[in-house]
Amino acid sequence: MENVTLNANEMKALVSLLGDTDPEVQTHVEQKIISLGDSIIPVLEKEWEQSFDPDSQKRIEEIIHTLQFDNLKRRLFQWKQNGAEDLLEGLWLIATYQYPDLEFTKIKDQVQQIYYETWLEFKPDTVPLDQIKIINSVMFNKLKFSPNTKNFHSVGNSMINIVLETRKGNPISLCCLYMLVAQRMKLPIYGVNLPNLFILTYKQGRHQFYINVFNKGLVFSKQDIDNYLQNLNLKQNDIFYQPCSHLDIVRRVMRNMIVAFEKTGEDDREQEIRLLLEVLTDEDDPYGSL
Repeated sequence: MENVTLNANEMKALVSLLGDTDPEVQTHVEQKIISLGDSIIPVLEKEWEQSFDPDSQKRIEEIIHTLQFDNLKRRLFQWKQNGAEDLLEGLWLIATYQYPDLEFTKIKDQVQQIYYETWLEFKPDTVPLDQIKIINSVMFNKLKFSPNTKNFHSVGNSMINIVLETRKGNPISLCCLYMLVAQRMKLPIYGVNLPNLFILTYKQGRHQFYINVFNKGLVFSKQDIDNYLQNLNLKQNDIFYQPCSHLDIVRRVMRNMIVAFEKTGEDDREQEIRLLLEVLTDEDDPYGSL
């Protein structure tokens, strides 16, 4: 990216040149605008509002999308470089692909509210299974979160803001919310990458069991996973039993988005998510989706 700094009037003058009829001028202006980064987006949006030419508006929309997409790639790379420590931040970044104006503080406040609702009923001195029952009661009975079985492959199931708004999601998005709340309660609950199904595990020392959030927090054992893998004709592998990283989770969410866009025939969006996924991985994600 060029190291270019323009004041507001210069930016406005540059954007106005997008209406030039000479294709070479248009191409040069677009490249110049893109080199300025997302700081010029407000000027572009203003120009779009004032334009009455559908072609010019479409051109501006495409430039804005390019700027926002490039910015998202940079932020995802930075999130990864910083250790991918904040899962909610990673999920929020993914959501900004569809909702670029989505504010992180809004999502954070919504998750904090779920934590507060859980905290009101939580009993830290009870055994782990009873603690899980309390979280299940709040999430699924009081707050009415549920699996989105009618639109299982909808891309909205991968958008944390949509899941919070509709209170419906797929296995991994519901697990993420559950885990974010549970970890705020200081519980040792983590994500587990099962083939075709994302689950959670409660793991503290040698004490470990599993939680199927997509089935309203059903608790099950290692033997159940053994049987599940046997039914799929898969060999046992540590990754199917042990906690995975935040980076693993976000990559898997992105693969779900790829499947969603494949099913709706949105090839351009599918390819863009593949490009975002490349930012977070140097190889194919071996864990599948959902």
